[in-house]
Amino acid sequence: MSTDSKESRQIVASLAHRVGNKTDPAHIAEAIVATLQEMDAALTPIIGQQGVVALYRRSLYLCVSTHPHLAGTHERVRTAIDLTELKSVLVNQNSTEACLFGEELLKTFYELLTTLVGPSLTERLLRSVWENSLSGAPAQDTSS
Repeated sequence: MSTDSKESRQIVASLAHRVGNKTDPAHIAEAIVATLQEMDAALTPIIGQQGVVALYRRSLYLCVSTHPHLAGTHERVRTAIDLTELKSVLVNQNSTEACLFGEELLKTFYELLTTLVGPSLTERLLRSVWENSLSGAPAQDTSS
């Protein structure tokens, strides 16, 4: 579903900035969850909690074809975005897989929202998410 659009590159850059030089799956999962939480916060006042849940469930469902370890995850999301299960699945992946899945999930979510409200409104609604993640300092590795 994803294309190499300006928005897709921005999503990838935002996630990469959040991850920084910490490449363990747990940190990558935290970055993905933080991004989804910010998207939820930005969108809930506009499309409602159920609208955000529907987009999240559909995004998970669409990503299962290339990430079969997530099969069934979307079915357990009912009335709120509970990212605990997603995080537990991601931390059990290798770093590359976790990062690729995060990128795909975020791009898919963005593209689904774009089909509903249009590219201009989607960009305006989620601009703060990308700006917040790109404006702060990247994550630093303090494990030395």
